[in-house]
Amino acid sequence: MKLYAHPFSSYSQKVLIALYENATPFDYQNLEEPAANAELAALWPLKRFPVLLDEGRCILESSTIIAHLQAHHPGPVSLIPAGDAGLEVQMLDRVFDNYVMTLMQKVVLDALRPVDDRDRYGVMQARELLDQIYLWLDQRLEGRHWMAGAGFTLADCAAAPSLFYADWAHEIPSTHARLRAYRARLLSQPSVVRVVNEARPFRHYFPQGAPARD
Repeated sequence: MKLYAHPFSSYSQKVLIALYENATPFDYQNLEEPAANAELAALWPLKRFPVLLDEGRCILESSTIIAHLQAHHPGPVSLIPAGDAGLEVQMLDRVFDNYVMTLMQKVVLDALRPVDDRDRYGVMQARELLDQIYLWLDQRLEGRHWMAGAGFTLADCAAAPSLFYADWAHEIPSTHARLRAYRARLLSQPSVVRVVNEARPFRHYFPQGAPARD
């Protein structure tokens, strides 16, 4: 398998965490390299990543890639449980992608625009929604070690990069002790430690400047 990904990309990290959790062998096509970028463009004209190439099949989108890995390259960690538990995990995965990751990117990417083209209202809305989802997640975590319960799942693969970068862009309030503790647990998980360390050389890419922590 080949994975086209960038170490600093939140969605790339989501898939890398899943691969590292199960020690799944793969060929890392780091998109810092021009040759990897050229191959990605030939596979997927939008050039969004990550992209998995497996025996000629081109798999797009992080959640689908992780589902493909579980179906075709299963390991000891089942990241998408069967039945209703799996439905909850997939729901939470979508929550992190749509209501944490997307909102974080709204705040971060706006800083890359020319000053006259910035969307102050859109960023304000994104920050307000982040405050709301932080509260919801904090309440949801009551009595839970990982996001969907006792086991590490797809939901946690999505949560780790989402909360890592979201807290940089719009800090989780100190009043949300459960959510802050959960973020800390994620950052101590070996698979997450690995992706965070792999991304360290690229922290200068963060438009607002990476904080001196984590």
